[in-house]
Amino acid sequence: MEPIRYVDRLNEHYRSQGFPAYKWVVHRDAPLTPLSKPLADCTISMLTSGGVSRREAEPWDPNARNDFRLDAIEVNAPSDDFQIHDAYYDHRDADKDLNCVIPIDRLRELAQAGEIGGIAPRLWSGFMGRIYKRRAVIEEEAPALARELEKDKVDLFVLVPA
Repeated sequence: MEPIRYVDRLNEHYRSQGFPAYKWVVHRDAPLTPLSKPLADCTISMLTSGGVSRREAEPWDPNARNDFRLDAIEVNAPSDDFQIHDAYYDHRDADKDLNCVIPIDRLRELAQAGEIGGIAPRLWSGFMGRIYKRRAVIEEEAPALARELEKDKVDLFVLVPA
């Protein structure tokens, strides 16, 4: 099986839409932080950037740019009560099974089986679309999200890009 050349495909997608080449951020010094306790004792939260929102919530702008909206998702939200509004990827499979973009049911199964310690009270959907204001993410938005994760006593945060 050949690996999916995600970056190449995304660059071609942007180019076909008439956008300039995307300037990828490269962090050569990103530290690896090992878990300080067993996974079975960890509280986990998750974020999807796939334009996912609860059905009663305002849909995402599928063509958003620099959208820093961040939706908290209740841990017990039924996985069949979501909508997806995103124009940057083919989400037909995710429309059938939300777990393609936010594996909420799989996370619950892991918690029930004792593979993970638990699920945080809130999961997250946000940082959707193209975000060109990277400084705002690094200096404001990500630290604000980190503070929310600390409130929920999250040990491990899973990012699910779309």
